[in-house]
Order: sequence, then structure tokens, then C-alpha cells
Amino acid sequence: QVQLVESGGGSVQAGGSLSLSCASSRIELKLAAMGWYRQAPGKERELVATITMGGNTDYVDSVKGRFTISRDNTKNTMYLQMNSLKPDDAGVYYCNFHPATPYWGQGTQVTVSD
Repeated sequence: QVQLVESGGGSVQAGGSLSLSCASSRIELKLAAMGWYRQAPGKERELVATITMGGNTDYVDSVKGRFTISRDNTKNTMYLQMNSLKPDDAGVYYCNFHPATPYWGQGTQVTVSD
């Protein structure tokens, strides 16, 4: 079972920034398309951002221009830089492959207050 570990969440005020990290000790993340997903309370988990093996990125419309997905192959870590956070961005953020596998980590909580 592939283990992906998310970190970096926290509580910020609207307009603030957070940087999330996703690391694995069992697989080279550069060898797969990856994604960041989030789940808000009472809502289904949604795909937020993706990065291909070649480094191409894509975002859900609601975060375009504010979030940046990236990957540091030397550290085998994927990141999600989140700027200009809004209360609607709150939720538990997960990393997974894209398409996602059934194996989810614990995620990292993001709270955004007005």
C-alpha cells in the first residue's frame, strides 16, 4: 500500500496563505500524475489541482490564480501553495494519484476564518 503523508494545514484568516506538502517514502512521486483533493464538511471530496509526470498543471476554476501545485523531485515531495484563501477553501486536503486510488491518507485540515 502506497503511503502518502500530507502536512502543512492550519488556521488562517481570509486572504492568508498556507503551503501544503505531500511526501512518500515508498514511491517516487515524479513517476505518476498526482493531485490535491479537498473535502469540506458535508460535501464530497473534490479534485483541486493536478500535476502530470511532465509537470503540466491544472486547477479547478475556483482556485485558479490563487493556488499553485508543484513538485520537488529531489525531495520526493509535492506542494500546494494556497494564497488569497477564502472561507470556501476550508476543508481537509488530501494528496493522491490522479486518477485517485482508493487509498487515502489522513489529510491535513485547512481552516479559513472571515
